[in-house]
Amino acid sequence: MSEILANESARAAFTALSEAVANGNIPGAVAETRRLVDGGAAVSGILDLGLVPAMDKVGAKFAAGEIFIPQMLLSAKTMQECMKVLEPLFKKGDKTTKGKVLIGTVQGDLHDIGKNLVAVMLEGAGFTVTDLGVDVSPEKFVQKASEVEPDIIAMSALLSTTMPAMSKTIKALQDAGLKDKIKVMIGGAPVTEKFAGEINADLFAPDAGAAVIKVKEALNLA
Repeated sequence: MSEILANESARAAFTALSEAVANGNIPGAVAETRRLVDGGAAVSGILDLGLVPAMDKVGAKFAAGEIFIPQMLLSAKTMQECMKVLEPLFKKGDKTTKGKVLIGTVQGDLHDIGKNLVAVMLEGAGFTVTDLGVDVSPEKFVQKASEVEPDIIAMSALLSTTMPAMSKTIKALQDAGLKDKIKVMIGGAPVTEKFAGEINADLFAPDAGAAVIKVKEALNLA
């Protein structure tokens, strides 16, 4: 009987954490995270049963038009604050990852809101994300890809004038012998699925929620 009660209590705690993150309740989510850590919950459990389901729910709501970017960003910020509580435990080897993603806004483009949102959503879904920032040259994508060996490279462009940099980056990856080892995903306001096909990108994501789904599908995690 005590084990059943303990399991119910644990489920309630994970549910409370998930709801707090989905609602953008930073103090509540951080408190629930600390409560779970103090109670001996594994980091993997906090991620898989609390944080990841919350961000999956947020992504689904965003894709369905039920919430908008401000709410999504608040949930993402809430998740990040919870991750800060867990970070010291990661160094003890309690961190698992579903895959590695290298992300950046392409050369000539300084916009980062969409790119940041995708990065946070992927982190919330359990992926390890290396963010190169904005105005990232093809050479820098190639150099970092050689270092971190990501499963996915995600490129963003908000200006149509910077979209050719996506093609140049894919060509640079091909020349470096990396394209066959790494899937490339592109997105951004002017970017289309047709353009993705034209430049030999593997994946196209119209928004952050779709980006997570596409990455999961590409890595057979969906």
